Amino acid sequence: MTDTHLRPGRLRLVSYNIRKALGTDRRRNPARICNVIAAMEADIVVLQEADLRLGARPTAIPLTELSQLGGLKAVDFGQSARSLGWHGNAMLVREGIEVGALHKMVLPGFEPRGAIFADLETPAGPLRVGGLHLGLLRGSRRLQLSHIVDELDRMEPRPTVLAGDLNEWSERVGLGRLARRFDIHAPGRSFHARRPVAALDRIAIGAGIVIAQSGVWHEQPAPAASDHLPIWADLRHA
Repeated sequence: MTDTHLRPGRLRLVSYNIRKALGTDRRRNPARICNVIAAMEADIVVLQEADLRLGARPTAIPLTELSQLGGLKAVDFGQSARSLGWHGNAMLVREGIEVGALHKMVLPGFEPRGAIFADLETPAGPLRVGGLHLGLLRGSRRLQLSHIVDELDRMEPRPTVLAGDLNEWSERVGLGRLARRFDIHAPGRSFHARRPVAALDRIAIGAGIVIAQSGVWHEQPAPAASDHLPIWADLRHA
């Protein structure tokens, strides 16, 4: 059984594009997504495509399924009363992590996009965690990253880590606006889940944060649960 409590000395961050719980077998199976998340023993999870696109953007994972995750609770970013997140971005935190100020951003670009940030008090110290799902066009991504950095500059300084599906196929160019402020880490190739060829999912850490270990989660049923594999990183303060 998964430990429902925080583990001293370890703070595990997971980022997972769940594709609205639609698997590579074309089956929508929220329970399977929850099984993957539970197996990773995360303390903080940022999700992308956590809500359906139409109408009130209802959550792709029913709250009854989330309640089975053993100690993880959803942070209230709901775009509507039925949504789990904001523009599909959602966040789960383990019991024992205190949630403070929440920030929601509408991002510029060709497609409707958003980002979420939460100020957390963790056993490892204060932390601001952001969840991102950037646009498909590089021009839009550049506008979005500039907007995010500008908005962060207006906030009270705090150790910050960002994670999500950055949608950038290149590991050398395209994220310069973020790289000037953060150390961008690609744990490995996470897309496509059946045959990973691209490191679309990444973690960006600010000053004062260190990644002790990281990786891409390949264990079953992850290759079938979504078209992305989840990534993870164990964080500590420098």
